[in-house]
This record gives sequence, C-alpha cells and structure tokens, in this order.
Amino acid sequence: MKKIYGVIGDPIAHSISPAIQNDAFTHQELDCIYHPFHITPENLSDAVKGMKAIGIAGFNITIPHKTTIIPYLDEIDELAATIGAVNTVSYQDGKYIGYNTDAMGFYKALSDQISNLTEKKILVIGAGGAARAIYFTLLSHGAISVDITNRTLEKAEALIADCPFEKQSTALTLLQAEEQLADYDVIIQTTSAGMSPHLDEMPFSIRNLSEGSFVSDIIYNPLETKLLKEAKQKGADVQNGLDMLVYQAALAFQIWTGITPDTTRMKNIMRTTLGGK
Repeated sequence: MKKIYGVIGDPIAHSISPAIQNDAFTHQELDCIYHPFHITPENLSDAVKGMKAIGIAGFNITIPHKTTIIPYLDEIDELAATIGAVNTVSYQDGKYIGYNTDAMGFYKALSDQISNLTEKKILVIGAGGAARAIYFTLLSHGAISVDITNRTLEKAEALIADCPFEKQSTALTLLQAEEQLADYDVIIQTTSAGMSPHLDEMPFSIRNLSEGSFVSDIIYNPLETKLLKEAKQKGADVQNGLDMLVYQAALAFQIWTGITPDTTRMKNIMRTTLGGK
C-alpha cells in the first residue's frame, strides 16, 4: 500500500517540497507520494488527528504551524524541544514524533564550508524563529562566540537569555553591529531583508565587512541577495539558503525512510523549480 507523506502550511501552494520529495521517492523506487495540505490555524488540531487516523506516514510543517503544532504531537526530539519549533513529523509505533531539520540542515550546510566553527566569532542577524533555531544549534555543537543583532534589541536579549547552552553572546542594535562588523568571521542573515520581491533591501550597510569573512543568507529566492552581491564585491565568501533547504529536506527524507537521498539531485530540482533565480 502506498505510503502518504506531505507538507502542511497556510499558505502552501508556493512550496517546492512536493517536487523535491516526490522525485526522491521515485529515484529510490519507493511506493510513496508527497502531497501539500492547506491547513489553517483554526483547523490544526483536527488536521493532525485526521492525518494520524488515515495513516499519513510523515509530514513537513511550514508557516505558521512550526510552534503551534507541538501540543498536538506525541513526542518531540530534544533539540526541537529546546528550540521550540518543529518542521518534520514522523509516524513511529503509533506516535507522531516531531523534529527540527531546519536547524540541522543549516548547520550541515554551514559546516560544509567552514570546518572550525567553534573557533569563529559569529554574528546572527535577526531574532525570529529561524535565528533561534540556528543560534541554539550553533551553540549545541560547540560554537561559543555568537552575538545577535536585531531591529528590536529586547528580542535579541530574550533569545540569548532563553538559550541553555554555554555561550559568550552579546545583543547588539543594528547600528552597533554595522559599526563592529569587521570583528566577525561569520555573518548569518536570517531576516526577510532582500527576499523577493524586496530585492533592494539589506539589514544594514556592510561597509565595515572584512575581506575573507564568510556571509551566509538563508534566503534562496533570489539565489543571490543584495547582501551577498555586496559581500562578494568586498572579498567575502558567501552562501545562499539553497544548501540549507536541500539538507533539511534530505534529513526529513532520512527520518522517514532510513535512506540518505541524492542531495545533488535535490539541489538541481530546486534550482529548476526556482527558475534559476
């Protein structure tokens, strides 16, 4: 009998997950299908009960359900519990178990490029859900010096206070971060600044960026934001959000099937789906 997987969100029509995961199932010759489900917040509880009742084998979660779904799951992974967000659910022994592959997907993508993250001075731009997942994951893997800058300083301070891992972290205003940018080896941009259609936006000026630093922007549409373009011009190494997207999808697939998919194939499908933007 064909196993059914999916992704839930509101909205959901924009998701490229079905194209990626259905190709992976076909490539691995698995009798599975992956379907987008439009679930509104008021229907989330009933939806989870219904999905379990009809045997949905696993699903991804996107905005706005990554936090609100937690009470409706039977168990959640330790890191997902610490972060406070779930983006992947697997049906195991009659239970829906939640994981956060966004966080590990980003860490895998970044550590592919930088092997000694624990020795780097890191700046995270933003204090929302993505920043929280990335910040907690960096610290849980031994990074110590990770500062947070955000438009609202109190949110950056709260994020640092919430994190249970050993850290040397300071909350900065955007102006402070802009002025001190040369101090950082790695800059991670987690806000929506520069995302299509707002292509001319940047979180702040990078005039003080050091040559040879590393700039990561988790945005993947466009594939090169204004921030990354300017960072390259200043001699920095850069990374967009495509690798994070690939690895979080691959990790979800592995949780569901026990099989590691072809990430190069996944990346090519993503690029094609995004129109090479």
